[in-house]
Amino acid sequence: MAIPYVRDLDVVHGRVDRVSPLVRRVVADNPGKFTYRGTGTYLVGRGEVAVIDPGPALPGHIDAVLGALEPGERMTHLLVTHTHSDHSPGAALLQPRCGAPTFGFGPHGAVAPDDPTDVVVFGDPDADGRSAGSGTGDELREGADTHFRPDVVVRDGDEVSGPGWTLRALHTPGHTSNHLCFELVEERSLFTGDHVMGWSTTVIGPPDGDLARFMDSLARLLERDDERYWPTHGPVVEHPKELVRAYVAHRRERTAQVLGVLGRGPATIAEIVPVLYADVDKALWRAASASTYAHLLALVCEGRVASDGEARRTSRYRLRS
Repeated sequence: MAIPYVRDLDVVHGRVDRVSPLVRRVVADNPGKFTYRGTGTYLVGRGEVAVIDPGPALPGHIDAVLGALEPGERMTHLLVTHTHSDHSPGAALLQPRCGAPTFGFGPHGAVAPDDPTDVVVFGDPDADGRSAGSGTGDELREGADTHFRPDVVVRDGDEVSGPGWTLRALHTPGHTSNHLCFELVEERSLFTGDHVMGWSTTVIGPPDGDLARFMDSLARLLERDDERYWPTHGPVVEHPKELVRAYVAHRRERTAQVLGVLGRGPATIAEIVPVLYADVDKALWRAASASTYAHLLALVCEGRVASDGEARRTSRYRLRS
């Protein structure tokens, strides 16, 4: 099933765009292979304004977000979808200047002991055999923000509100364990963070990333009736269920391909990736390894695959008889 990517986004970094009656967006000047055109920070409401994903710790971006306020407006809530370095660190720069409390599910989860930045990302190589983002081709990292601690802990179903707007949290673990989406009730729209993005599929990087939980979170979206998605990266998604169904089909297809390779005999991730990603630039293979590892861990949990010893990135995997 082909994924109906949405990649047409007119960006001037730092410009304030009114994208709906209640929503403004400012895109940070951090384009790259995992951020696409840059991190989109959203301002919701009028008068008393909520900010979703303050973005990276770029002073110029924080200036632009503050400059998006109209005379007499103030920021009352700083909401974070998850703790990656292109989403949450900007809160530490923004909060002292606006005084608003931060809201989020909690601190970052597990970090791989051999990789303190959690996961290397070049855009998801599973997207369509290439990285859809811009960038120089240099290795880029989507690091864990281990410093963020929300002032207010938000759980699934919790709401925050202001004059004329209500944001309801939806816990969507998978990309990270603490990932939240936020529903704008008045416009039947969903701020999806990195859970669903129109420009690319989502990278699932263990140990904090978890494919089984990601698939469960996608299933929750299919039970909803959101009219549109506002991802943190990329343009609005106007046909959300079509995109989510394609996400699900893609992941199932990739799982079948992993099982197909193991059907020929036991293999390591280093042996599986060149088979599954033979047509993909080798510069993307490290990210492909993270994706493959996520699929294997899910299969081990399902009892369909076994590993020699603990299921590690360097383990040898085989079909369970």
